[in-house]
Amino acid sequence: PTIHAFVADELVPHTLGDWYHSGIRIKVNPTGSFVQGGPSADCGVTGRKIIVDTYGGMGRHGGGAFSGKDPSKVDRSGAYFCRLVARQLVDQGLAKRAEVQVAYAIGVAEPVSVKVDTFGTGDEGAAAEFVRTFDFRPAAIIERLDLLRPIYRQTTNYGHFGKPDLPWEV
Repeated sequence: PTIHAFVADELVPHTLGDWYHSGIRIKVNPTGSFVQGGPSADCGVTGRKIIVDTYGGMGRHGGGAFSGKDPSKVDRSGAYFCRLVARQLVDQGLAKRAEVQVAYAIGVAEPVSVKVDTFGTGDEGAAAEFVRTFDFRPAAIIERLDLLRPIYRQTTNYGHFGKPDLPWEV
C-alpha cells in the first residue's frame, strides 16, 4: 500500500481507537515529493522563541520563532493575523478578551482549523461567525498586512505586539 493508505487505513484508526471516525481529514505530505530544502524552502535562521516575543505564559503558542522568518512562514504571519482578528473582535465589542487559533498543513493554502475563544466574555457563536469573515490564507495575510515591506526592525526589541505602528495592531 501507499504511505497515505497505510496512515489512513491502518495507523490512524489503530492509534486513535474509539476516537477515530470517518470524518477525520488526513493529510500526508500534501505538497507531494519533498525535495526542496535549505534556505530556499525555509529560513535557516534561529530566532528567539515565540514565548519571548509574544505573551509570555499568558497565551497559547506553537513554539518556534518569528524572528528570522519571512512572512510566507505562517508561524509568523499567521500569529500576526490572529492578533489582528482577536483585537478586532474586542474592538467591535464582541468580547472583552479573545484568542484566535489557526492551524495549517504544509502546502495547503486554507487553514485546516480556525478557532476562537472569548473566555466567557462574549457570544462564542457571534465571535466565530465574525472570524469566518477573515481570509486566513498566507498570501491574503501577506497582502492585507503588507508584510513584504521592511517593517521588522522594530520587532527586534520588546516583542512583536503592542506597537501601534505595526499593521496587525490596528
